[in-house]
Amino acid sequence: MKIHRRGVRAALLSLAVACAFAVAPACAQQSAPAAPTAADAADAAKVYGSFTLDSKILGETRRINIYAPPGYAERGRDRHPVLYMPDGGLQEDFPHVADAVDRAIAAGAIAPMFVVGIENTQRKRDMTGPTEVAEELKLAPTLGGSAQFRAFIRDELIPQVERRLRTQSRRGIVGESLAGLFVAETFLREPRLFDVYIAISPSLWWNRDALLTQAPALLRDRRKALPARTLRLYSADEDNIAPQTQRLADLLRAQAPAGLAWEYRPRPDLSHGTIYRAVEDEAIRAAFAVPSPAPRK
Repeated sequence: MKIHRRGVRAALLSLAVACAFAVAPACAQQSAPAAPTAADAADAAKVYGSFTLDSKILGETRRINIYAPPGYAERGRDRHPVLYMPDGGLQEDFPHVADAVDRAIAAGAIAPMFVVGIENTQRKRDMTGPTEVAEELKLAPTLGGSAQFRAFIRDELIPQVERRLRTQSRRGIVGESLAGLFVAETFLREPRLFDVYIAISPSLWWNRDALLTQAPALLRDRRKALPARTLRLYSADEDNIAPQTQRLADLLRAQAPAGLAWEYRPRPDLSHGTIYRAVEDEAIRAAFAVPSPAPRK
């Protein structure tokens, strides 16, 4: 793969980020990030900083991948928002999402920001709530761990990131499919955890649409207390996802909390396998748009 000058700077930056996260005896033990797969060959050449986090909540070690915006190492005081993402491994969705953020920054469409990717260990466990559906119970040995995974993000990962990087308080989360289900569930159950929620083809069918069944009561509980939040929903041509996402959009039209800026964008021209890359640029730029300058008087 050809490495451009910008890629070399990114590589040096990633090493600095990796060292910032390393725990004594420090950076000598930091393993080199994995190279992008062939599927990511179209993405810009970057090397990402990574660190590992021993989670008491999950009882395991998790690898975390970091994208830092261009010039972060040189600008010693600037603070930036953070976009968190499940499915955040180097062989998962992290490279193309980080690349979309990098493109948006370069275009001036969004302010510089970090991307924090959480590499999977047991995806179906972490992304799902409990289920009583027999066929779903066969999908993995352990399911229904979304509340525990959310506690890991809230109580262990976010504090670690905020200690190690110059972050702003504003943060978002993006996910697709089961990770989109986790994003939607987090918005409904713990909306103060993030400022921006991007759920792409969320698997709202889980446990016979249980989250949708609970959503009216959850929204009623939040209507007056919810601070300003952004929610973006997308669905592709999927019989078991698009109707449920439409139901959530209809519910939001009826009882969206004050202060919630939300939009549902159905994309029947796309499939479950193509929608993430197809809409990520639009989703990120819309959710984190740089405000237009005020007109001159």
